[in-house]
Amino acid sequence: MTINWKALANDYKDEYLNDLKSLIEIESVRDDEHATDEYPLGEGPTKAMEQFLAMGERDGFKTVKLDNTVGYIEYGSGDKTLAIQSHADVMPAGDGWKTDPFKLTIIDDKVYGRGTSDDKGPGLAAYYGLKMLKAQNIEPKLKIRLIIGTDEESDWTGMKHYFEVEPQPTFGFSPDAEFPLINGEKGNATYEIKFGSQNGEEFVLKNFDSGLRTNMVPGKATALVETDDNQSFVASFTDFLDNNPVAGEIEVTDEGVQILVTGKQAHAMEPKNGINAGTYLANFLNQFAFASDAHKFLQLAGEVLHDDSRAHKIAANYTDDIMGDVTMNVGILKFNEAKGGLINTNFRYPKGSSDEIILEKLKKVSNDVTELSHMVPHYVEKDDPIVSTLLGVYERQTGEKHVEPEVVGGGTYARLMDRGVAFGALFPGVEDTMHQANEFQPIGDLIKAMAIYGESIYELSKEG
Repeated sequence: MTINWKALANDYKDEYLNDLKSLIEIESVRDDEHATDEYPLGEGPTKAMEQFLAMGERDGFKTVKLDNTVGYIEYGSGDKTLAIQSHADVMPAGDGWKTDPFKLTIIDDKVYGRGTSDDKGPGLAAYYGLKMLKAQNIEPKLKIRLIIGTDEESDWTGMKHYFEVEPQPTFGFSPDAEFPLINGEKGNATYEIKFGSQNGEEFVLKNFDSGLRTNMVPGKATALVETDDNQSFVASFTDFLDNNPVAGEIEVTDEGVQILVTGKQAHAMEPKNGINAGTYLANFLNQFAFASDAHKFLQLAGEVLHDDSRAHKIAANYTDDIMGDVTMNVGILKFNEAKGGLINTNFRYPKGSSDEIILEKLKKVSNDVTELSHMVPHYVEKDDPIVSTLLGVYERQTGEKHVEPEVVGGGTYARLMDRGVAFGALFPGVEDTMHQANEFQPIGDLIKAMAIYGESIYELSKEG
């Protein structure tokens, strides 16, 4: 059967953009403060997942919702299952947007909005690939499930629940990364370091706040301090801004000196792509005579962990020939003169390192360290049929030749499957704005991804 997937995808362009608009408008950020039985992760993530399912119902698919945290759209039947894993939740918008992050905006043939790249845009493109298959009256030889999670950006609550109550899929892919294909993902471990609340007298750290999630380089940091010489302190901050790649503001108030540092948000899988406002602010403050717990907090954040994405200073650095470097992101930094402080770090590590090794190294710089979460490295061999099939489709659709799979620091739902890979939708050479302000995706790339997903699902559905 010969199908022009590119032409089919282009025919669905307007309908796709209209559906994407409805998804972007749902502010599907995890919100534990307003969690209920109906909305275990807050209203937004569940509503966005339900919007996906409503599209499936509209188009004649079977849909199932499991405990309001995960759902799936199903086509076909059989003993084997092809899983396509996407997520409807998004990262907090953060600062620095030029458009409304929760309103789909088209500028220069690009769609802007939180989720256009990660992962509503790609997930919807994969759904349209499945929709095209059904519209062509192609009956798959296995069961196909597009599974929509609601907590990929935090704890994977929904998708983990799916794997607790449903059988392991035979194989599958997650449209939540890059093309041509990712067959390996580093281990992922998050740690929390705690501090007491004691200060000194000459300099007092009243409050410090930076970071929204551990898997995001913080683009903003604020602090409120008391100093013995405000004029000299302000002058030092001006000099600091002149010599470092951050912007900032400083104001002397009745409560103390208020400081704002602005860096650049980025995905934690490659901290070098961002500028960590939190560690830069701590680096500035660390030159002053803060004492006790405040000093320990600033020294660790501003000296030991600052500007060291490969964790050399704590001797946790390691490189594997296939999976690459250990990377470290300092994602959340908080200190309060009454409550104490914490620093949350996120490490992506290759085989050859481990969460135990990293924890051991962190305990040498602090005696109050806790591991919050951990996932081991994931790897699917290059000769697995799912790798060769998907790469073959990619080559046919793009005209590229001899493409190779990659290993990355990012973590996708694919790692929950023994034969799971990440597949698109970011094309080589296109700016990666995931987890950043002004997130976007070229419209043409999303339609091209739709064609790739359509043919890929068709090819994989032949395995009965």
